[in-house]
Amino acid sequence: MSDVLASLEKLRLVPVIEIDREQDAVPLARALVEGGLPVAEVTFRTAAAEGSLRAMGAVKEILAGAGTITTVEEAKRALGAGAKFIVSPGLAPAVVKFAQENKIPIFPGVATPTEIMAALDLGAKVLKFFPAEALGGVKTLKAFSGPFGAARFIPTGGISTANLKDYLSMPKVVAVGGSWMVKPELLRAGNFAEVTKLAREAVELARAARPS
Repeated sequence: MSDVLASLEKLRLVPVIEIDREQDAVPLARALVEGGLPVAEVTFRTAAAEGSLRAMGAVKEILAGAGTITTVEEAKRALGAGAKFIVSPGLAPAVVKFAQENKIPIFPGVATPTEIMAALDLGAKVLKFFPAEALGGVKTLKAFSGPFGAARFIPTGGISTANLKDYLSMPKVVAVGGSWMVKPELLRAGNFAEVTKLAREAVELARAARPS
């Protein structure tokens, strides 16, 4: 957990990826690495997700995890495909416990104080705040920070270059998740050069927002 968390703290960004074709996985991973953003959250929303995650293992520099994990069965598949971390859109105690038992970092999704308390009770302290903008964004996170000092967050949902700085200016934010760097249409077009460009721009914005 500590190595993955340290990497996310350093990178500040997590590209959230919906991938439809396994053959795009390796060039996508290489494009992210070239853009200075060697991390990927491959969402388990498509039939190609598991194979794509496995294929990314060929690119040693990439820190590839599995997102949109909602069941233990999906978590098992993600682990078998080589996921370095697991992200869930909501709080599923069985998924959290499975990840902990298998010593893989888990970032469960939360949206309310009750869910934060339940996640902390399970031993999860780095939480996905989702959908961030729809739930009040930075203002809500600031409100959470008071009573939940032990919690840290990876907000995702509605985050872009326009509000990236606002989130990263918060000490309780480990990193932010976003899909603007790896839009599905770019993958379908095979435009990996644009992925590299967007990743590089995002990295520069993140560094400006929170210098190392």
